[in-house]
Amino acid sequence: MIDLSTLTIQSAREALKAKKFSSRELTQACIDAVKDKDGNIHAFLEIFKNVLDQADEADKKIKEGIDLPLLGIPIALKDNITVAGEHASASSKILENFVSPTNSTAVNKLQEAGAIIFGRTNCDEFAMGSSTENSAFGPTKNPLDQTRVSGGSSGGSAAAVAGGMVLGALGSDTGGSIRQPASFCGLVGFKPTYGRISRSGLMAMTSSFDQIGPFSKTVEDAELIYEVLRGPDSLDSTTITEEIYPKQKNFDKTIGVPRMFINKASENTKKNVEEAIKRFESLGYKVIDLEFPTIEYSLAVYYVIVPAEISSNMARFDGVKYGLRVGGENGIDDYFKTRGVGFGKEVRRRIILGTYVLSSGYYDAYYGTAENVRSLIRKEFREAFKKVDLILLPTTPSSAFKFGERSSPLDMYLEDIFTVPANVTGCPCITLPFGKENDLPLGIELIGDLGREDNIFKASKEFYG
Repeated sequence: MIDLSTLTIQSAREALKAKKFSSRELTQACIDAVKDKDGNIHAFLEIFKNVLDQADEADKKIKEGIDLPLLGIPIALKDNITVAGEHASASSKILENFVSPTNSTAVNKLQEAGAIIFGRTNCDEFAMGSSTENSAFGPTKNPLDQTRVSGGSSGGSAAAVAGGMVLGALGSDTGGSIRQPASFCGLVGFKPTYGRISRSGLMAMTSSFDQIGPFSKTVEDAELIYEVLRGPDSLDSTTITEEIYPKQKNFDKTIGVPRMFINKASENTKKNVEEAIKRFESLGYKVIDLEFPTIEYSLAVYYVIVPAEISSNMARFDGVKYGLRVGGENGIDDYFKTRGVGFGKEVRRRIILGTYVLSSGYYDAYYGTAENVRSLIRKEFREAFKKVDLILLPTTPSSAFKFGERSSPLDMYLEDIFTVPANVTGCPCITLPFGKENDLPLGIELIGDLGREDNIFKASKEFYG
């Protein structure tokens, strides 16, 4: 009997090499776990039909002595990452029956590394949300407490790993959509430097923010998946090479803490950060206070720029090219009816807001100003990283909240207050499970300088000893 609750990707790879179990047995255990647990949790929208065939191919390679980083390991995908010949809906009615003609680059790289592409997971519609309550196909529950949300927008991927159904999963992170659900579900979640992993085949929400990243139980597993996925891609002009960001300083175990900003968290969360600081100090790290005048504007900047890009990116869903089409009296009526029926409330809200901030007479006042402030925040981070290796923040203001508890859109947007700075600046960031509130996990974040994923992984592994 394979115990998926304690198995990691690294330990599973060793067991596969040692012939303790086969990839088919491991994959079947994942299928059985989904059938047993997911009826209540709703992490998955679909398990791909060819998963056991993929596992048999992996077993042949293992028997031949082929060694690949993820050979025989089932990996789940957020429903906005495309797989050739499979449905990809971004958890939206407008793409409910859409079948992707091509693989995303991330899937190509997973397959080259030997992974089993297991299935697609539930998410907030087009990745717009912080709780997976905005999915057109129903919410995902937190496996640790099913009265509470799993987080969002990549809540299905988080629940799939935390619920012991798969060993690893991919999500996308636009403003914390990997890190926040990872924190709520007690997992490691990682967002790389913007451009480090190709976005080709990732359904665009906000093109200048979106990044694919992993969910896992351990830092080592997250690093392994990241190493598989990273690298420039001719299909994505925003991907970067190693030379793009030269090192500003050598790693000298210095962490900066913007304490005034952290005061916006709950008392338990603030105490948890102080406990994390003590642990780092016991490991020989120097922790200094940082003054960050502009960081508090990250959320406002995010919620101006993001809807603007959403308004542009959602324009392609017009009832003509692909996806849902609702007939009307004429072409423009088709367009309005298709989008009215196909898009959920949160998607429509952000499209309207984005269209407004981009409209004539308001563009400079809102979008232009937000981009200027974004540049100031980036500059402030660059200056900070001349003094410190990492910046420490809580991942979320509190632990996972109950369904319906954040009924106001503004309350929901405030959930992203500590995660959006890394997306606004493009910096890499990891969330680490540490501490509890209401018997539920809390997380801490480590933000690194652009291109310095190495610092994040080094400190994270030392943190857990």
